[in-house]
Amino acid sequence: MNRAEFECIEGRWSGWAFSVAIMLGVLVSTGMPGASFATEDQLRFRSDGRLDRSLSIGALHEACPSQQVEVDDPYHEKRMRYAAWPLRCVLDAGFAERGGAEGLRGNGLLLRALDGYTRPVGGEDLLIPGGFVAYGEPERLADPASISWFSPIDRRKTDPAPFYLVWTGVAQSDPHATAWPYQLAEIEVAPFEQAFPKTRPTDLVASDAGWRGYALFQKSCASCHAINGEGGKVGPDLNVPRSIVEYRPIPEIRAYIRNPEATRYTSMPAHPGLSEDDLDALIAYFSAMSQRKQDPRKQDEL
Repeated sequence: MNRAEFECIEGRWSGWAFSVAIMLGVLVSTGMPGASFATEDQLRFRSDGRLDRSLSIGALHEACPSQQVEVDDPYHEKRMRYAAWPLRCVLDAGFAERGGAEGLRGNGLLLRALDGYTRPVGGEDLLIPGGFVAYGEPERLADPASISWFSPIDRRKTDPAPFYLVWTGVAQSDPHATAWPYQLAEIEVAPFEQAFPKTRPTDLVASDAGWRGYALFQKSCASCHAINGEGGKVGPDLNVPRSIVEYRPIPEIRAYIRNPEATRYTSMPAHPGLSEDDLDALIAYFSAMSQRKQDPRKQDEL
């Protein structure tokens, strides 16, 4: 299911729903002229397999100072202005019991979006200055007729709500290097291997290139793709029921990873930064996992 399909199912903020919300009185003022927020929009914070807390937009607005930020948005491919809270403050509020943002240093985290996009990051990656959690664009927030507080993103015209992680640094506009998840719904403290154990090439010899490919999969592929049913849910599973190396020629796989739009119009990003050795390592990982299948659908049938 892609982001657009998910929004259709969820019925996110149609004009009708917006009017009903106003009539039911479920909107909370933010102090910005013309702006109001739906209290059911929540950002969840998890650790150690449990929900630590869930904060509404109103609660986040009370906990953190709101400000306007300008960013070089990689999805809009232009300068954009957002109303946002400092990421560090949001992490302090969400993970107060763990020591706030500083307590995340050295931990693995997962940034989960509504459509199944799941970006693994290190806690220290989120402590770099320049991160903000955006909740809308000032012009749209000030317009009572707006049915979304964000401009749609990419060719599918996806609504980035409820939250969009953005970065103000000049060197932070590459989404391959810096996490820019939109439709952000949850931040979870969880090492990748602990959260997705079925993606690990168990018993593979230490010298095998597949281990390097596994690290590259985590960094470059797992946000959107799963292995054995674990990982991102935006794109197809790359291992079950058939591995990608079992039904596509290896040269075609390499070319598609490097530049998908040379083959078809897609939302999958290009990966020009991957070297030939990187692609070799990814193929080695996919090949290793093709011998280590754990299909969750077949297991559910047992």
